[in-house]
Amino acid sequence: MTTPVVSIAYHSGFGHTAVLAEAVRAGAADAGAEVHLIKVDEITDEQWETLDRSDAIVFGSPTYMGTASGAFHVFAEGTSNRWYTRAWQDKLAAGFTNSASKSGDKLHTLQFFQTLAAQHGMHWVNLGLLPGWNSSTASENDLNRLGFFSGAAAQSNNDQGPEGVHKADIATAEHLGRRVTETARVLARGRIAA
Repeated sequence: MTTPVVSIAYHSGFGHTAVLAEAVRAGAADAGAEVHLIKVDEITDEQWETLDRSDAIVFGSPTYMGTASGAFHVFAEGTSNRWYTRAWQDKLAAGFTNSASKSGDKLHTLQFFQTLAAQHGMHWVNLGLLPGWNSSTASENDLNRLGFFSGAAAQSNNDQGPEGVHKADIATAEHLGRRVTETARVLARGRIAA
């Protein structure tokens, strides 16, 4: 069985999203993937090639003004050459985001990632968790404490640096990395069987 190749294509404005990218990386590596962290605002030709050979690409960005950051949008537009050639057709995709507010319109960022993936013909991997922290017996330390289904969503106070990223949000991002890797492994087995 081949090792799944998972790339995390992300932008981080103030370091919070970089913490989540590292958590996704840790979860994917823990599940046995070869993992690559790619900062989209510094992407090289070699890293574009890494994305092309990846089994899964996890998109990450802070949510600014209700959508992904400008730097991520530049990257997304830069994928158009891949769109023309269908280079990412049938790869897996997933996403994560962070904002200072509990909601902060993060869903729109995750939906932007989903649309980008759909345009490329990719298969979206959702978070696969029930919402946490939604009952009197629940805790802010639950996985998926903010109750998102489409991807991993985090909240970081705007007066704290990367050290302020909540432990539960880090653990949720790690879960996403493991889930993407496990899904890539299942898909590879199915392709072999077919």
